[in-house]
Amino acid sequence: METRAQNQSLAAEFDRRNMDWYMDKLVQVLVFMGGISAIVFIIGIFAFVTMEGAGFLFDGFSFREFFLSEYWEPSDEDDPEYGILALIAGTASVTGLAMVVAIPFSLGAAIFIGEFATGRTREFLKVLVELLAAIPSVVWGFIGLSIMNPLIIELFDVPVGLTVLNAGIILGLMAAPIMTSIAEDALKAVPDRYREAAEALGATRWEVIFKTVIPAAKNGLLGAVLLGVGRGFGETMAVLMATGHSVNIPGSLFDSVRALTATIAAELGETAVGSEHYQVLFTIGIFLFVITFIINLTADLIVRGVKNQ
Repeated sequence: METRAQNQSLAAEFDRRNMDWYMDKLVQVLVFMGGISAIVFIIGIFAFVTMEGAGFLFDGFSFREFFLSEYWEPSDEDDPEYGILALIAGTASVTGLAMVVAIPFSLGAAIFIGEFATGRTREFLKVLVELLAAIPSVVWGFIGLSIMNPLIIELFDVPVGLTVLNAGIILGLMAAPIMTSIAEDALKAVPDRYREAAEALGATRWEVIFKTVIPAAKNGLLGAVLLGVGRGFGETMAVLMATGHSVNIPGSLFDSVRALTATIAAELGETAVGSEHYQVLFTIGIFLFVITFIINLTADLIVRGVKNQ
């Protein structure tokens, strides 16, 4: 009887180990498929966008007209023009101003959360940053349209408030949470012995931060900035609602502009499928995809370099 009970126990233990082994393999396969699916989806999206824009890209495409002309007149039946210089200028101006707004806020918040805040204060601020990142872009666009627009008109005495300034502020506030999160991780990755060594030499708290911690985390902070640039460069709805959507090379912060992403969002639904205008919009999508991919890849390589140090 005792031998029989031992055999049953060994059999049950064997079955349990087999089950654990199969579960481990199943989880490994699911995780692997999840990681591969992201790559497959990205390749699929790029292939689809390229196929839709291939007709114009390989037939009627002119580098000089497309990138160096400021005239965007796709609705002209006699001689349509597809110059995106003004669209690039509008996107660059809004993104540049957004970084001017976002970088001080995000780095300041990251320094406070990572170096000064403790306990519940730190956890509360981290949750608050994550909640800000979760606000939909259409809500930010509504804020720019209904709050920032009349505020800019009143403060600066301009005829319209849907300008580079409006979109830059809104986009900066949108990009700041993700930049804060990445920057705070970069500051946290700096070994404590750096801080202790600086304090042992008589450095004050601010000297430790500005002369030791920030230089040690500079690559991670640069990666955070680049991710913010990519976030701003690819934003659509908030930019569409806050810029005024006017094809124009801006000469000041109070000029209305049009962004590349907003052009695609506004015109794609009203364009005949397969037409030249339709293909041009997808060509702009290819350009945006390549630029954002380069920005995000550069940021990822910089952040990985920090983690490997």
